[in-house]
Amino acid sequence: MAHKKGGGSSRNGRDSNSQRLGIKRFGGQMVTTGTIISRQRGTHHHPGKNVGIGKDDTLFALAPGRVVFERYRGRNAISVITESE
Repeated sequence: MAHKKGGGSSRNGRDSNSQRLGIKRFGGQMVTTGTIISRQRGTHHHPGKNVGIGKDDTLFALAPGRVVFERYRGRNAISVITESE
């Protein structure tokens, strides 16, 4: 006979990795071409001028310039204003 009870296994101890979503560059910050501005699920922020959108809804800069948050047709939009504008 065992002189100790068998140690039961816990059913806890799992978790998913964080997705690291959110705004990566804020209003007024300078960005270069290709810089990720926002990582999101769904279009919480829509792409504005000089901003592209990836297949996972990531917004990124298409031109170097300054990040601007604005409202466009009732939607939150993120644009990049270049030096020439």
